[in-house]
Amino acid sequence: ESKGKTAFGSVGRRIPYRILHVINQDGESLGNMHRAEALKLMDQHDLKLVLLRENVEPPVYRLMTGKQIHEEQLKRAEKKKASPKPGMYTKELSFSSAIAKNDLETKTKQIAQWIEKKYHVKLTIRQAK
Repeated sequence: ESKGKTAFGSVGRRIPYRILHVINQDGESLGNMHRAEALKLMDQHDLKLVLLRENVEPPVYRLMTGKQIHEEQLKRAEKKKASPKPGMYTKELSFSSAIAKNDLETKTKQIAQWIEKKYHVKLTIRQAK
């Protein structure tokens, strides 16, 4: 699967390549074919062409139904949510040991929110004068 592609969907009739490697909706390879042939197949079977990999020669396209495209988009969205963000975020908070009760409660709530978001939290407590 193409990692650089964020959008996953039908390319419609805008295909910049002349020769394509086409895969049918069942995942079977139909081989290399001219763009016009692929578009004709797409129209005959009432399917949509989806770009899978463009940095190979020839680029790989798949014929899919609208339902298959939707399911793949949902799968990719779930995978994106599940994967850890690049570079874990660290939040830092510092306060005095003479902090007022109300301020401490506010900062505690903020820390709880950061922990829920899976941030690393670093606390620094400075000694009061």
